[in-house]
Amino acid sequence: MEFNDDAGLDTSQVEDMRSSGGGVGGRVLLGGGGLSIVGLIIYFVMSQFGGVAGLDGNSASGLGDVTSGQRVDNARISEQCRTGRDANTNHDCALVAVINSIQGYWRDQFARSGQTYQQAPTNFFRGGVTTGCGSATADVGPFYCPADSEVYIDLSFFTQLQSQFGAQGGTFVEAYVLAHEYGHHVQNLLGTSDRVRTRRGPTSDAVRLELQADCYAGVWANHATTTPSANGGPPLIRNITEDDIRRALDAAGRIGDDFIQRELGGGRVDESQFTHGTSQQREKWFTTGIQSGNPAQCDTFRTNNLG
Repeated sequence: MEFNDDAGLDTSQVEDMRSSGGGVGGRVLLGGGGLSIVGLIIYFVMSQFGGVAGLDGNSASGLGDVTSGQRVDNARISEQCRTGRDANTNHDCALVAVINSIQGYWRDQFARSGQTYQQAPTNFFRGGVTTGCGSATADVGPFYCPADSEVYIDLSFFTQLQSQFGAQGGTFVEAYVLAHEYGHHVQNLLGTSDRVRTRRGPTSDAVRLELQADCYAGVWANHATTTPSANGGPPLIRNITEDDIRRALDAAGRIGDDFIQRELGGGRVDESQFTHGTSQQREKWFTTGIQSGNPAQCDTFRTNNLG
């Protein structure tokens, strides 16, 4: 994955809270899309032994509050991340470029549909964070909070995705993670998140919501190299390779409910506890999005064939 050197970056779409430090624990209310792509990576593992907030918002045991006093300090990232050239050499800048591209696509897509896209910032935090959905630690993984319409991520997650789950990693894998979270933002804007009634099970609304977010991530990827940067500038993303896509599919396969339960949760797969879909389903719906480039093909709520 490469970025166009001359494309401008908009760092206002990122809120960098890493200099504030973090707390030592916390909980986040997980309903309505409040927990996302790794969704239940840590939840599945820890729920085997107790100690994580459930999808019904019940508080976790053994987790305290994240410290207050957090502040946004974008000075460094604003100075370093100005163009696509910076994105090609600086990890933080690459993520800014990806976020700009994702939101640029959805802004244009909403406009084509006669609607207005509401921009949502991504918060970079370290250790712990307080959100409109409650407080959370890095163990929750990347998530979207519908209460404040913001995305949250401790960037150490990307290392964890490789070291603990065996994913191959890469910039486009990270883009897939962020695009999935913004898929939840789109669902929130469209009111789709309100359709979630059943929280667990292989055909639950929760699974359908997550698979649709995977599909939306693929839709953005289909248009990434043609989505202009701010003010009609050149596209931020120059190219996405077949290897990039293969790596993203590999990551999707490693965060399926069945893979997580089998590999990290004791070896027994319990479909009644599914909340995000199987590895095969996650790969299928991301592929559906990237091949079709059409959000209308992502209606996981009306199909009897989730894959």
